[in-house]
Amino acid sequence: MLLRACARVGLPAAGAEPIRHGENALWRLPGGVVARIGRAGQLVAAGRELAVARWLHARGVPAVRPLDTVDQPCAVDDHPVTFWHELPPHTAGTPADLAPLLLRLHRLPAPWPPLAPLDPFVRLPQRLDGASTLRPSDRRWLRERLAALRTAWADLPPGLPTAVVHGDAWGGNVAVTADTAYLLDFERTALGPPEWDLTAVAVERDTFGSPSYPAFCAAYGTDVTAWPGYPTLRDIRELRLTLFAFQHAAPEAHHRLACLRGERGPRPWHWTAVP
Repeated sequence: MLLRACARVGLPAAGAEPIRHGENALWRLPGGVVARIGRAGQLVAAGRELAVARWLHARGVPAVRPLDTVDQPCAVDDHPVTFWHELPPHTAGTPADLAPLLLRLHRLPAPWPPLAPLDPFVRLPQRLDGASTLRPSDRRWLRERLAALRTAWADLPPGLPTAVVHGDAWGGNVAVTADTAYLLDFERTALGPPEWDLTAVAVERDTFGSPSYPAFCAAYGTDVTAWPGYPTLRDIRELRLTLFAFQHAAPEAHHRLACLRGERGPRPWHWTAVP
């Protein structure tokens, strides 16, 4: 697939090296280029990601940059392939690195044409249907949980003004070089409540037990856990994290489900990260 995509856009692929394989596969190509192979059927999302990255670059927000010398996204067997400038040597960011970037993003005027509204439930029904190790009673409970959270999402209390939100805000989507922190991965970027991005880091503390939340709050200037709508967003994120785990690690997934059902005591539950 990589060879076909490179041949189509005229980029060399000899000596390509894998960087990461997950829901998306990243490859390092000669000449300081990174190829990103997305999931099947995600061509529209890939196009949106390219557009968002270009928009951020034009407004001076440090973000990974698409290669502008090729026509992309490129579709190969229904998989989108995109090409990006490789960043200098870097490490994954911390919540404190992420906070200033989110603050800049949330303060930007919305682009034109506008982004779609945030859908925090995207792919959850499909993941629930595909969770083959669920007992019928657990599947019923999860369907009821999903329905209840949809209702709660539609009735969120007032909060921060609607803004451009990253959609998948965590330290792994920040790359820190010797002098700059860059935002990555704009598949889920949309218009929505900034609290959605802030909740992602709060959940790292409340659910996983990470100690890094105070530094994030200090850098952003807001503690989302004081907002009355926080429990709803936290519960949606925990449901997303649980159903994601059923795709990759059944024992951890069932542990997370037991936590959601009140069978493992109060938070933090110290969930184990799923590759």
